Amino acid sequence: MLQYIEPVFRPPSEGRSLILQVTNGCSWNKCTFCDMYTQPQKKFNAKAETDTLAEIKKAAAGGPQFDKVFLADGDALVLSTRRLIEILSAIKHYMPWVRRVSSYCLPRNIRKKSVEDLKSLQELGFGMAYVGAESGDDQILEFINKGETYESTLSALIKLKQAGIKTSVMILNGMGGMKYSQQHAENSARLMNEAQPDFLSTLVVSYPLGDERVREGFNGEYELPDQRTLFMEMRHLIEKLELKNTIFRSDHASNYVTLKGTLGADKQSFLDQLDDAIAGRIALRQEWQRGL
Repeated sequence: MLQYIEPVFRPPSEGRSLILQVTNGCSWNKCTFCDMYTQPQKKFNAKAETDTLAEIKKAAAGGPQFDKVFLADGDALVLSTRRLIEILSAIKHYMPWVRRVSSYCLPRNIRKKSVEDLKSLQELGFGMAYVGAESGDDQILEFINKGETYESTLSALIKLKQAGIKTSVMILNGMGGMKYSQQHAENSARLMNEAQPDFLSTLVVSYPLGDERVREGFNGEYELPDQRTLFMEMRHLIEKLELKNTIFRSDHASNYVTLKGTLGADKQSFLDQLDDAIAGRIALRQEWQRGL
């Protein structure tokens, strides 16, 4: 059994993947909305190369029980290209049945990697980067201390696409609060239209440990949107999206309404469902059912 420093997070679609913890925590870890890596034991560090290799060998000894590997924690792509090539080469050598390796990705971690660097990772099996864009609005990104801009996120997504690496992007419904809801939706849609990601998903923001840091970042102006505003924001986002062939998911447990399909083929269907939600014509996920 592999040893993990808890808690460990992974995307829902990596539920059947081997989780290989090559780093601990998040190298940025300053976003005001995020409490994922705030515990003392989650202070960022990279796992020793010898330890990572030993874990790959240990996982391989169990045989082909999985065909995907997810590199944890928050941003494995912060590692140097050399380190990543060593990890991917070891996976390819000891676990030849693995068909895809993926990880979370902060846009900032792509700045120092060339398209050629990324292509070398892709050729070794790195096939998917999960990018938390959160918003396409520069004002909101500054408020939440994301350390990114519209342009830095777009640049990373384009670079990954040029290298043949698929991108799965997350936008946070409600991240602009009540006041900035419309510009959050509009600029997030503009970012996605330029990037044309392979996958796009949304979840509703929540603050189980309190929203004090978020409020401070917004100069006290942040107010969590009510249910109707969340639906209106989602409708505005979908309406503005001009995506050619992006798989869209709004089915995280935090969402009141589940939307699953492809944009743009299912765009009108999504708008109709949101209109029904706004008008109260469909059943919604109850508060006790929402995983926050």
